[in-house]
Amino acid sequence: MGTLGWQHVHTHLSLQLQTMELKMRLCVALLSLSLCLLLMGHVTAQEEADDMEMDVEDAIDDMQEEDVEEEEQKAPTPPPVPTVTYKAPEPMGEHYFAESFDKGTLQGWVLSQAKKEDIDEEIAKYDGKWEVEEMQNTKLPGDKGLVLKSKAKHHAISGLLLRPFTFDTKPLIVQYEVNFQTGIDCGGAYVKLLSQTPDLDLAEFVDKTPYTIMFGPDKCGEDYKLHFIFRHKNPKTGEFEEKHAKKPDADLRTYYTDKKTHLYTLVLNPDNSFEILIDQTVVNSGSLLNDMTPPVNPPAEIEDPDDHKPEDWDERPKIQDPDAVKPEDWDEDAPAKIADEDAVKPDGWLDDEPEYISDPDALKPEDWDEDMDGEWEAPQIPNPVCETAPGCGPWERPMIDNPNYKGKWKPPMIDNPNYQGVWKPRKIPNPDFFEDLHPFRMTPFSAVGLELWSMSSDIFFDNFFITSDRSVAERWAADSWGLKKAAEGAAEPGLMNQMITAAEERPWLWIVYVLTVALPVVLIIVFCCTGKKSSAPTAAAEYKKTDEPQPDVKDEAEAEAEEEEAKEDEQDAKKSEDEDSTGDGDGDGEGEEAAESDHKDDSTSNEKSEDDILRRSPRNRKARKD
Repeated sequence: MGTLGWQHVHTHLSLQLQTMELKMRLCVALLSLSLCLLLMGHVTAQEEADDMEMDVEDAIDDMQEEDVEEEEQKAPTPPPVPTVTYKAPEPMGEHYFAESFDKGTLQGWVLSQAKKEDIDEEIAKYDGKWEVEEMQNTKLPGDKGLVLKSKAKHHAISGLLLRPFTFDTKPLIVQYEVNFQTGIDCGGAYVKLLSQTPDLDLAEFVDKTPYTIMFGPDKCGEDYKLHFIFRHKNPKTGEFEEKHAKKPDADLRTYYTDKKTHLYTLVLNPDNSFEILIDQTVVNSGSLLNDMTPPVNPPAEIEDPDDHKPEDWDERPKIQDPDAVKPEDWDEDAPAKIADEDAVKPDGWLDDEPEYISDPDALKPEDWDEDMDGEWEAPQIPNPVCETAPGCGPWERPMIDNPNYKGKWKPPMIDNPNYQGVWKPRKIPNPDFFEDLHPFRMTPFSAVGLELWSMSSDIFFDNFFITSDRSVAERWAADSWGLKKAAEGAAEPGLMNQMITAAEERPWLWIVYVLTVALPVVLIIVFCCTGKKSSAPTAAAEYKKTDEPQPDVKDEAEAEAEEEEAKEDEQDAKKSEDEDSTGDGDGDGEGEEAAESDHKDDSTSNEKSEDDILRRSPRNRKARKD
């Protein structure tokens, strides 16, 4: 094969390698895309399953206080899912309130005996039932909580703190657990931190009892709320006003519908910042100064209530041109539509046939009373004669837009030279203005209470905790909610069931699943398995790209023939060697004969080479036969 032929072969191989490399890169990219889709579906399923990744063994190790080093030396093979044993949490630092209800009683809690004002006597009583019991379908036997048992009843219960909480230089952390065991239609599960007042009587706890902070979930219809309200005292008037935190951006629906235990946490810092967490994840945050409604501080200026707009104040930015005159040729009476004078009645139009006729098959009902119902008339049906005609009845020219129609003339609008803008009352100093730069310094509180109305029952509360040390709160959460979360996670279905459940709630996930499975398979087949296959005669095909002489392509039969010829040539070569060795002993006189013999051998060899070429080429063989 000539140099040019080898260049073509090299070019062809390079193109093949580049094509294969491009396909491999494309396959990798598509597989990466499929993996991303799978991860999206998995993340959604994980959100629906509420974070199944908590390590159950670590939770048990913390509970039993086992040695961490011994756990690290254990075999990595995961054991069967263990049974989580409950152990009541114990506060391990400074705190103001801690209640796990694991004693099984309401000791330390006070049921309200009061009545609500301004409502019917029948529903005014706080007679809703409370019980301390285990959760329905509990995964932690022995773990008890406070359960709201009644529907459509007023409930009120409260308990005193170990000591009043004063807002000074330390933060406030409030956390507790809620489980809507049977779902929630309309009702709340929020807590109130009752203000420290001389006349605070927990037995008379009602909706109007002063509180400092109200925090927790609330839902009615499709309105999912997570309240954070604090009562701010006006330093000038001494009156209290409720300040509501902005609505969270997160979707809260899952926390009300998944029937799982969720941990609600409120963190208030002395720098006026706040955080609201669910299951130790921040869902809302902000500043008491900037993110409350209405704002803590009123505006410095207000509109003057005694200021009134002057009668000659002109707020019109545009007016009709007073100098404009209607053109003489403006015809206000011209109609908007006119008959098309160029229209022609279609051939076959049936002028004498009505478009509708009385139904000949209709019969007057037997109970028809002409005195009561009037004269009976058969219902109208389309005239069957008109079905094959372009139309029936009197023909009228179609209406078209009138090109001369202009409508009622109006003067054009121009800028108002007397425009003074939109009038606003002047600003005056706000007589009620004040500036409180430390709204964190709220009214101290000395009790925690639940004052609720609910159309759903079996709302489960547990593990109330109030402290000024965030690490202490996190330790309490790990020993209580963390253990409960571990038990629920151990009993959760597998990933496949979670994904199916998520797809049932969000049907669009089925598309993600199908694409995740089908797309890689199809693309792998298309790009990796159906490419151009390399064939044996590639090199033979490439030789035709050069003008250099090339041997013909050999098929299997020709290859066998060449092998036989090669064997014959070897035998002839051996005979020649034997003859040469015999002729060496004949002396000088025979040298010329040997030379002649060599010359004949060369000629014979050349003839054989030509014969080989002829035999190897089908065209040459055919020419030789001819």
